[in-house]
Amino acid sequence: MELAYIPSPSSGVLYLGPVPLRGYAFCIIIGVFVAVWLGNKRWVARGGRAGTVADIAVWAVPFGLLGGRLYHVITDYQLYFSEGRDWVDAFKIWEGGLGIWGAIAFGALGAWIGCRRRGVPLPAYADAVAPGIAFAQAIGRWGNWFNQELYGRSTDVPWAVEITSSGDGRVPGTYHPTFLYESLWCIGVALLVIWADRRFKLGHGRAFALYVAAYCAGRFWIEYMRVDEAHHILGLRLNNWTSILVFLLAVLYIVVSARKRPGREEVVEPAAAEAAEAAEAEAGEKDAPSVEEDASGAEGDSDSSDSDDSSGSEGAKDGAGSAKKS
Repeated sequence: MELAYIPSPSSGVLYLGPVPLRGYAFCIIIGVFVAVWLGNKRWVARGGRAGTVADIAVWAVPFGLLGGRLYHVITDYQLYFSEGRDWVDAFKIWEGGLGIWGAIAFGALGAWIGCRRRGVPLPAYADAVAPGIAFAQAIGRWGNWFNQELYGRSTDVPWAVEITSSGDGRVPGTYHPTFLYESLWCIGVALLVIWADRRFKLGHGRAFALYVAAYCAGRFWIEYMRVDEAHHILGLRLNNWTSILVFLLAVLYIVVSARKRPGREEVVEPAAAEAAEAAEAEAGEKDAPSVEEDASGAEGDSDSSDSDDSSGSEGAKDGAGSAKKS
């Protein structure tokens, strides 16, 4: 008998009148807002303009959603294109199914386009938004709880999640809440990146690479616990191999980047730096007349002193001449 467990919602959809509010989509939307908000704060702190992160996110988010869905559909094609399945379901993103690997890859492509349009270096932008992306993942994983999906092996631990649905091959029972494990891990990753960025002044994309490496380390063991259907290669799930490969690439990038480009970018948004320089120049021009006035005043005082001294000298000479005559 289970003494405690995490209950699953009876439905992943709430209705506001005729409008359906899907828990999965709601979690993703909240995560995006958190990522943009935190990314904007970090961007401004590094010398960028407020609003730049949101402007670039207009490109990055749609690309990320598209890439995440494509990765999921391609790697789990049997869920949509096998016998008895309806391929139209591949477009029903609100029912769940986003691959983080595709989301990051295509999201980076969208961010690159946005950065090019704003004249912003992509590595600097990636460093600013890295912790926010991790927080967004932590929030987004709760969408899996609403959909009763992506859980681990059967267990009776007090924090087990109860699965009540029997659709799509589910067996009701209590299982390891891998969505919760990954959510907590992502929060830890975000805090790690924030600390390391402050401590070591990470730049040129290294904060983002640290986020990627740290996430992959956690995703490997969490993925190993999952029991949902997946493709296996040499006894490991496909996402386990992806985690290993991406982890190695991220670590390699950190090492090579630190050698070639040590330190942090001094200017992350050229337009913001130019505006700041123009403001300083304008302020200097306004102060210039007062300096000239002070100089003119000083010259006037000097002329007066010179005339007084000259008058005094002439008076002294006249006095001396009179004394000789007498």
